[in-house]
Amino acid sequence: MKILVIEDDTLLAQSLKTLLEGKGFQVETVYDGEAGVEYAELGVYDLLILDVMMPRLDGYQVARRVRARRCAVPILMLTAKSELEDRIEGLNAGADYYLTKPFDSRELLACINALLRRQGGQVDELVFGNTALDLASGMLVCGEKRVRLSAREFDVMRYLLQNREQNLSKEVILARVWGFDSNAVENHVEVYVGFLRKKLASIGSNIRIEAIRRLGYHLEVSPEC
Repeated sequence: MKILVIEDDTLLAQSLKTLLEGKGFQVETVYDGEAGVEYAELGVYDLLILDVMMPRLDGYQVARRVRARRCAVPILMLTAKSELEDRIEGLNAGADYYLTKPFDSRELLACINALLRRQGGQVDELVFGNTALDLASGMLVCGEKRVRLSAREFDVMRYLLQNREQNLSKEVILARVWGFDSNAVENHVEVYVGFLRKKLASIGSNIRIEAIRRLGYHLEVSPEC
């Protein structure tokens, strides 16, 4: 699961990053509203954690812009503004939950888990064709056969399974798996897709990772299997 923290208080942003990474999430941070919109529009995040009082664009404006682009990512709004009118404005702007500062880390984690469950983000496995990706063990399973994936292979395969027949460009996969600020290049995607194709074949999977020029990769189920 990948979370974007949009918070101008760098100390709080880094504290949130440390907390959430300790729980197994991938976390990226930005420190103003305009950057938050730019990152959110990549469509690679499972959750946005959004402050209200920020430079350039406030949290309400960010939420409205994200929703105007029909981005359905869950938004958890964090703010010191606790009046009823403020909460109503946040929810009307497109936030899914409004948590006031100061907050207990346990409540924050409970909110995050609830929002991800609502989106179907927390499951035990992803299944397509005759193959499953076990999210707990990081293994691809086909019948009695199974193969363990590396951490990067796992992230690429999970993203492909989450989108199935939808084409994913190399740029989007890079942003989603390696991170928006990574120095990785498109060849990294090609290499890991190659690894995954070999591992799928080794267990007799009927899943194919198809490539379409200029559009990217998607999954198909072999009709002959």
